[in-house]
Amino acid sequence: MLPFSPQMSNTTRKTNTWFVVFAFIVCAYMLFGRLGGWPLIAPDEGRNAEVAREMSQSHSWLVPTYDGLTYLDKPAFYFKTIALSFSLFGESEGIARLSSALFGFSLLVMVFLFCQRMYDQRTATLAILVIATTPLFMAFSRIVIFDMSLAFFVCASILACFLAEESSEKHRAVWYLAAAAAAGIATLIKGPVGFIVPTLVMVIFNAVEGRLTVMKRAFAVRNWVVFFAIVLPWFIGLSLLRPDFPYYGIMRESVARFTTTEFHRTAPFYYYAPIIAGTFFAWSLLLPESIVAAWRGRKGWSRTDRLFIVWAVVVVIFFSISQSKLPGYILTAIVALGVLTARMFALALNKSTGRAARIVWHGTIPLLVFSMVLACLLGMIASNPEILISRFPRKQDLVELFMPTILPMALSFALVALLSVIALWTRNTKLVFVAFISFPLLLITVNYDLLAVYAESRSSRELAERISPTLEPTTELVCLECLPNGLSFYLKRFVTVITRNGSELTSNYVIFTLNSAKPWPQGVVPIEQYQQWLIARTHPIYLIAEKNHLAQLEDIAQKQGAEVVDLSSKYSAVLLPFPAGK
Repeated sequence: MLPFSPQMSNTTRKTNTWFVVFAFIVCAYMLFGRLGGWPLIAPDEGRNAEVAREMSQSHSWLVPTYDGLTYLDKPAFYFKTIALSFSLFGESEGIARLSSALFGFSLLVMVFLFCQRMYDQRTATLAILVIATTPLFMAFSRIVIFDMSLAFFVCASILACFLAEESSEKHRAVWYLAAAAAAGIATLIKGPVGFIVPTLVMVIFNAVEGRLTVMKRAFAVRNWVVFFAIVLPWFIGLSLLRPDFPYYGIMRESVARFTTTEFHRTAPFYYYAPIIAGTFFAWSLLLPESIVAAWRGRKGWSRTDRLFIVWAVVVVIFFSISQSKLPGYILTAIVALGVLTARMFALALNKSTGRAARIVWHGTIPLLVFSMVLACLLGMIASNPEILISRFPRKQDLVELFMPTILPMALSFALVALLSVIALWTRNTKLVFVAFISFPLLLITVNYDLLAVYAESRSSRELAERISPTLEPTTELVCLECLPNGLSFYLKRFVTVITRNGSELTSNYVIFTLNSAKPWPQGVVPIEQYQQWLIARTHPIYLIAEKNHLAQLEDIAQKQGAEVVDLSSKYSAVLLPFPAGK
């Protein structure tokens, strides 16, 4: 939020052109820099990349598959964008993430153009810097997941609806058509939430503005025609191919996700308070005081200010009510908060003695304290690793893996603390902004190895590299009650899964279909039938299991005269070279 007063009207100053160019270069690096520098991370990246890879190979653009099984957890639009990237540039981690990065950068461009029109160039430039250096925005721009593409079209729909009423009669219809088209594409990305969120935001915003009747123009027949022209061909076509999809997509994936706890993503109503504090860091340090000041100065809010405030509040409350909660759900609220934060910094830069300037200076104090404490703690751990190892003896391998990244982290936080001290000493708002932006910049540069090590610890790339040399084309790859995320993508082949309910495939639709009365599809073996299935095989099998199934794996190996090998600290395997029982 931000501290407006009637005297603090929209600024009109233009910022230096070179600063605008520099801002976009920084944003581009935050989103695209070393995009393929770390492996695909569980649980989403490996699965989503594999779905797109299979789509690019099969050209099945309407019905996605994962590990050869129909995958209807999400619509196909996002997978198509990755599949097209694979077709054009080849299959790799960086190319798999390219779609998210492009949508993220395009969203920044859109925000810049909107803020430049409704505020000024300085606010627009600061806005893209704040948003691009927000941990949540950075993360979802750099991983293979739907949220950033969804955020782009949801934001486009909201901004287009707002501009429609700010434009002349001649252009109003065009803006509303653009909003309807954006909502339609958002629906193709992640279902009904694609049109529910922008509709809810604009209805409540226009109600606050006392002009709820303008929604009649938003819901004009021509806008419905555009929306359904985009959504219905996909929905009808998919329903004809998969008759169970309408029930699953509407009742299970949408209604049940919002109203029930069966998806195991429940959290308290206040869940998003700490999420915002962490994923909007370090800018979140400014929120407590700025919210109070903004409310006191609410009579000075411009209409654009009210849009972003209503937007952020509505999105957070809507998903707080939902029984299913994940950080990415409030990504568009983070965008709105980023614009409001930039608005406050622009006001502080324009008036160094005003309320906005005092708030950003006050916010620098907790940044200084936080950075100093972490710098000291991490410095102590770097000089004496036993401090951490003694506290987590069962995680010693993991601690030792991260240990080389501790000292760079300590130095980074020390630098943030130093910049904070200088900013406070000089009372220079520009240096305050530099202090706040330094944390994410250091995270993606000096501390890049920390992110890479984290990704390695949650990826199956190294596992695939160990398996690949021993895996012949005629050997069937089988996982016993497990499925290392991304293994199919890295090995470019399907994996047969021995399972109780299909949960290893991390697909609600797969579980939904397995629970039906129909026979299980090829590639999924019921756990109670796996021994008979092994005996019936007529080709070699490479069987993988987690360590908690090691005794079971050793028993199978002994019966077949084979040897169990360690693949990693988590997985073991046995090669059954001859058909079982032969």
